[in-house]
Amino acid sequence: MEHLHAAPHLASGTSALPGLRHSFASTQAAWRFYANPRVTLPKLIRPLQEEGRRGCAASTADFILLVHDWSSLNFPTHTSKIDRVQLTHQYDVGYELATALLVDAANGDPLAPMEIRLRAADGVHSTRVPAPRTKARRLDQLLPTMNAAATWGLDKPIVHVIDREADSVGHYRKWVAKGYFVLVRADAARSVRWQGRTLTLPKIVATLTRKREFRWAGEIDYKGKLAQPWIVETAVVLHKPARQRTAEGQVAVPGPPLELRLVIAQARAEDGTLLDQWLLLTNVPTAISTETIAVWYYWRWRIDSYYKLLKGSGQALEDWQQESGGAIAKRLLVASMACVVIWRLARLDQPEATALRRLLVRLSGRQMKRRRPVTAPAMLAGFQVLLAMLDVLEHYDIQELRRLVSFALSFHETGQSCVDT
Repeated sequence: MEHLHAAPHLASGTSALPGLRHSFASTQAAWRFYANPRVTLPKLIRPLQEEGRRGCAASTADFILLVHDWSSLNFPTHTSKIDRVQLTHQYDVGYELATALLVDAANGDPLAPMEIRLRAADGVHSTRVPAPRTKARRLDQLLPTMNAAATWGLDKPIVHVIDREADSVGHYRKWVAKGYFVLVRADAARSVRWQGRTLTLPKIVATLTRKREFRWAGEIDYKGKLAQPWIVETAVVLHKPARQRTAEGQVAVPGPPLELRLVIAQARAEDGTLLDQWLLLTNVPTAISTETIAVWYYWRWRIDSYYKLLKGSGQALEDWQQESGGAIAKRLLVASMACVVIWRLARLDQPEATALRRLLVRLSGRQMKRRRPVTAPAMLAGFQVLLAMLDVLEHYDIQELRRLVSFALSFHETGQSCVDT
């Protein structure tokens, strides 16, 4: 409940409710909780995984999306965190967070983080057992996560959605050999066999454009402006050897040819100007339309919104004062539970849910855009106000509160009220 709030940077600790006699008691209780060795990450992830299973069962889609991504948690001035790692350059230090976020394939609603991994100097703090090795490369961590996802009890086939970083021939072959469905944004430099020739993806795009193979697919919101999506699909074959790093350098690892679907999605302005382009490789069955594949990848940004809600727009994660990666990871899961509560409220369609969303936005005091009257950060900010109100009303009489407010808003010397002014 104390994480159901939007934390400012100067108040990044737990937000004690008014019912506590002293806010320090809340802080001390939290410290003990995160320091308790019996409170483990595999235990804390269970409520989130259960919420993910419920959301998956309620989805009307035949598939469920699992979005994989990494994010840097920057703590450059937190010298008390002695287990920080260097992320890029010498002044960029903190922790590396990896997340597998479950997303509804029917409408793109985020459901719950199903696994997190936090890399620190003392190892990887993971909700999955066994945890990855500290020096395990990012892509090498994905197959164990995919294996674990198969045991989560989800009642729909999983499509693993990953950004361009995962465009690796060797990993494609491993994932497909295990029977997993993947949807990956390809690198523009990728070379494939297409219609009997070996071509780079940009040359395939140029050929399909010249032949007018792209088709219009309606309208989309692209960076706040209306744009026209144009899509096309073709079959390609990954036939080249994979490149594998070794102590002696990179070596070529031959493998069987792998046929995949290449989905090309473009966002164009009204005058035809190309605004953006996504080259997507997938082994999802052809029964799933080209348009659906493009939309599924578009929903990958939900994990960026999740990171934003944890950082600047909600929980102020990069200002937390816990002094170890293990404690940060535990608190991160508790904060994620607050995010899941907000997401669940956002997707409910009962009249009570609609009324509550409006109330939370009003309590947040935030000015909303007409086209987006409700947002997750606004609901998060309003929830803490609502909980505080309920807690106060349990300890104070309403008439006494009115008397105190009236006293505070009156100028006794002049008899003039602030409210009148």
